[in-house]
Amino acid sequence: MSLLSEQQLSADLGDQLRNAGHVTAEFFTDIIRTTSRRLPSAKQNARAARVEHLIQSQAWTDAALALIDLELPQWQVRRLAYDDGEWYCALSRQRELPDWLDQSIETHHADLALAILSAFVEARRVSVPPSRTSVPVVPQDVNPQYEPVYSDNFA
Repeated sequence: MSLLSEQQLSADLGDQLRNAGHVTAEFFTDIIRTTSRRLPSAKQNARAARVEHLIQSQAWTDAALALIDLELPQWQVRRLAYDDGEWYCALSRQRELPDWLDQSIETHHADLALAILSAFVEARRVSVPPSRTSVPVVPQDVNPQYEPVYSDNFA
């Protein structure tokens, strides 16, 4: 999948998360299907089985945290806070840094599990390595004033 289509997919998923009122098993499974790379291949893994068990138990918050632990082990929850009717979730790669030095991802939603899932989707989008080929790409914009000149000097 190309980087552009992954960014578009995560943007659409982010919109769906913002507009969702609550989590359902189908919605959670759709999120996993579109964002997960490890879970489908790790069916025998105990952590993957835990995520599936939490989804079946409808433990949405625990399932979202377990999904972050499985899919994005380098990211950690930096802050979960409830203020004025909304949950705020911040994920960070380096929790020990002060807030002003850290490049954390912050999301908010009225539902705690959806706030965490929004942060997960955003962290996944940021963590996607750019798709590059092994051969460098030649720029296609040619200067109209450029003219190739044959300049062999046999002297």
